[in-house]
Amino acid sequence: MGGEWRVTTLGEVLTLQRGFDLPEADRRPGRFPVIASTGQVGTHDEAMVLGPGVVIGRSGSLGGGQFIEDDFWPLNTTLWVKDFKGNDPRFCYYLLRSLDLSQFNAGSGVPTLNRNHIHPLPVVVPSDLNEQRAIAHILGTLDDKIELNRHMNQTLEEMARAIFKSWFVDFDPVRAKATVRCEHTDWSNAQVSRAACPNLKPEIAELFPDEFENSELGEIPKGWEIKRFSELTSVITKGTTPTQEEIQNAPRNDIKINYLRVNCIEEDGSILADKLTNIPKSVHVGVLKRSILKCDDILYTIAGTIGRIALTEDWILPANTNQAIAIIRPNPYIPPGFLVLTMQQEAFRQELHNNIVHAVQANLSLGILSKAKAVIPSVSTLSKLFEPVQDIQSKVISNRTQSRTLAALRDTVLPKLISGELRVKDAEKIVGRAV
Repeated sequence: MGGEWRVTTLGEVLTLQRGFDLPEADRRPGRFPVIASTGQVGTHDEAMVLGPGVVIGRSGSLGGGQFIEDDFWPLNTTLWVKDFKGNDPRFCYYLLRSLDLSQFNAGSGVPTLNRNHIHPLPVVVPSDLNEQRAIAHILGTLDDKIELNRHMNQTLEEMARAIFKSWFVDFDPVRAKATVRCEHTDWSNAQVSRAACPNLKPEIAELFPDEFENSELGEIPKGWEIKRFSELTSVITKGTTPTQEEIQNAPRNDIKINYLRVNCIEEDGSILADKLTNIPKSVHVGVLKRSILKCDDILYTIAGTIGRIALTEDWILPANTNQAIAIIRPNPYIPPGFLVLTMQQEAFRQELHNNIVHAVQANLSLGILSKAKAVIPSVSTLSKLFEPVQDIQSKVISNRTQSRTLAALRDTVLPKLISGELRVKDAEKIVGRAV
């Protein structure tokens, strides 16, 4: 490392300070992010720290790291960098992320981090500020692309939901065609479609009927049907939690299988790889054989936190779940994304939530899920109508796949760059090929 890098302590590089109390009841509408140990939990009209800033978890969730561009309010469950001591803030963020601070837990119940215990921690840092900035730029390039993908997916998912609601919930194309048909009874379906739905491709517009019929759910497009989820799926079940005895009785050299709990599923439907635990394969195919996941299974949280939805992707398999997650396996002719978007509709959620049982924790029965309803056209029509939405959903999955790859590369490169094992020029080449 020569004279370019120096061995020092964390406290010589930066000073950490405990965050500030701000009960939820005292927060006022504003633009400044309120930061907890697990991330942003709200906003406020006042900031306690000028950005850019760096925060790590002090209580509950320890260490990690968050880089905040804007002015912000760090809560008392965090430690924030009060003084960067002339070092680059984003480099300090990655330095803190590279450290395993969980080993300094000073709490007897709730995990707690004491800044005085980690300030003496030995670290190796580049003396040259430009070197720090170069390292932060390389790692930041990966994080920025991941963040861009997240924003792109938000937009794509909003588009998919908007199209789905218009076509399969509000039936806007049918209403438009019905209005035109009333005025032009002698027109062909193609003429009605062009006049009523000028913004849709003709082959799509012509698939919608031009009249309604009455049903138990009110008016629905003529020829469409109301189906229960039990009729649209081959499996509606839930996982199981194996006992410690079952796990301990598994062969010592048994392959480990991904095991999902509710905290693995994000609100946006992504599955967090770093939250996955594992179980022995023998338990997976034995005790938990009823809940072995397949690609395109829909996961729906039914206990504790209810209503989070995810689609099982290839990268997670083989995998299993616990009993707080329902597994919904669509029939082959039903696009999984169709059921996902149906379940995301407010009316659907409200119907299910009206049947939540509140005992030790909130839970939703599989019977209620089985009785849930969807309005669908014929199989051939559904396949063609849903294609534009499915294309959008495929882009979302592709972006998530790329983000996982970039995150894995970042986590591999990070400790090597921070320690000086990997030089900036070499890292630039590696990252340049990935982004």
